[in-house]
Amino acid sequence: MELNLDTGKLIVFVAGLLIFLGLETIAPARPHIHRLRRIGFHGGVAVLNTVTIRLFAYVPFLLWLVHVEEEGWGISRWLGLVGWAEILLSLVVLDFFDYLWHRANHRVRWLWRFHKAHHADTAMDVTTALRFHPGELLISAGIKALWVVIWGPTVVAWFLFEALVSFCAQFHHSNIDFPDWIERWLAWFIVTPRFHASHHAVDRRTGNANFSTIFSLWDVIFTSYARPPGRTARRSEPLGLPEARALAFSALAWIDEPFRRRNLEIDNR
Repeated sequence: MELNLDTGKLIVFVAGLLIFLGLETIAPARPHIHRLRRIGFHGGVAVLNTVTIRLFAYVPFLLWLVHVEEEGWGISRWLGLVGWAEILLSLVVLDFFDYLWHRANHRVRWLWRFHKAHHADTAMDVTTALRFHPGELLISAGIKALWVVIWGPTVVAWFLFEALVSFCAQFHHSNIDFPDWIERWLAWFIVTPRFHASHHAVDRRTGNANFSTIFSLWDVIFTSYARPPGRTARRSEPLGLPEARALAFSALAWIDEPFRRRNLEIDNR
């Protein structure tokens, strides 16, 4: 069953990538910048990350996930949650953990060294969702192993969560937008492209806010919400980290940056 779930997650990933690439082509929110170069660079990053995770983290994590479920560990097991109740509540709880983890990546300096590889992008489209340093993904796998033993999701719930996170990340990184009246309603419930684009803004008032991944309520509850600019202003909103421009499309600088003695630090506190 784990193989079928993994295949399903891959199908969701590929489908989401194709859907949002198509929507960006038809109705981009901002003019495309170096689109083919971005697709090529971020595609290479995705291949590197897939190989890295498969070699060093996938099998141990899957074995751990199955072991935790078989042993009945975790809060959801102790509460006796089963079926759709367990799946739906797991999606909410795991998304909350993901919010805390994302926020930590901006607050803890050594985590930021890896995470800023994602934020060094000077534009934003669906391929930005592929742009993560392999070191961050390996660290994240270890942290997620703790989530698993704390909450105790079933294997099915975990794979659904991972597929949903992948699809939502593609959605809210994509170069699309909605009319203000639709955006206003959607953003109450889920993270939209405009909501997340403000998190990638050069303006750190919004760049150090809006950490949610699926459900936007976490930023409201924990006072990390910053109102994004309107639809017109978003088209000209500068994105990325000005002091990390060298990381944008330099593979060597991008990989090496977290390990340099002299880091391009930004004060996120």
